[in-house]
Amino acid sequence: VQLQASGGGLVQPGGSLRVSCDASGITLDYYAIGWFRQAPGKEREGVSSISSSSGKTYYADSVKGRFTISRDNAKNTVYLQMNYLKPEDTAVYYCATGHFAEATLNEAPYAYWGQGTLVTVSS
Repeated sequence: VQLQASGGGLVQPGGSLRVSCDASGITLDYYAIGWFRQAPGKEREGVSSISSSSGKTYYADSVKGRFTISRDNAKNTVYLQMNYLKPEDTAVYYCATGHFAEATLNEAPYAYWGQGTLVTVSS
């Protein structure tokens, strides 16, 4: 199983960015997907997660109303659309999945992790 996160970069405060997670070796349709992030000097935290069949989503309070998670099962890809970005959103963003269906921001169940993509929000 491989997860490839991409789409990070430098964006100004208030701007938007979409990061993607392409999967191989696993069919994402059947499993929950999560996005996590780790800022410099901080613990990794859950950002958003989406369930498999129900499409139920969870968001951290810090990103609610600004971030949207979605999946394209045909492409075996999950996206995280990030709007109204703030400097405190600066972090390495990781996608993850595992053999379970219900979304969760608890990272314990996630068995497979991408390598991360750096998002920097700065003027």
